[in-house]
Amino acid sequence: MKKIKLFIKALRWFFFNRIVLKFPFSSIRLFFLKYYLVFGKNTNILTHVEILNQSFKKTQIVIGNNSIINSYCILDGRTGRIIIGNNVDIAREAAIFTLEHDPNSDYYQTISGDVIIEDYVWISSRATILPGVKIGRGAIVASNAVVTKDVPPMAIVGGVPAKIIGERKSKLKYNLEVFPYLR
Repeated sequence: MKKIKLFIKALRWFFFNRIVLKFPFSSIRLFFLKYYLVFGKNTNILTHVEILNQSFKKTQIVIGNNSIINSYCILDGRTGRIIIGNNVDIAREAAIFTLEHDPNSDYYQTISGDVIIEDYVWISSRATILPGVKIGRGAIVASNAVVTKDVPPMAIVGGVPAKIIGERKSKLKYNLEVFPYLR
């Protein structure tokens, strides 16, 4: 019986990620997404985003207002939570993980942790955020960076592993706006 329940859960996630999240109209995607995660007003999640969540709890992934998750991103809320603030821009193919394997474990154990992304953060394309990381308000993560540690507010980080390479000077007075029918 347990294997049947796991199979049904897996089938449900497969259908959701491979069919529903590929619908070309954001209104359809967002209608179904409200059953799987929490998101605020004027937030858009584009096509081909992959959502991972073993528990089916909506609160595993929470996204604030005026934020955008671009195509081909991975939001891995399998064990830890992902909390994304307001006016956050996550570019194409970025990956946010709450679970990874411990490379020093003799038994290939996993390590998990929540990921918190504060307001006005910009995560560039193909960046990877690992478990247990907090990205401070207004920070920027450069393309292809791998974030393994907390990022202070207004810092610009890049590289593998990500290190501070600059400081953002913006007063952060904007609200992100996305025209949903183009994506």
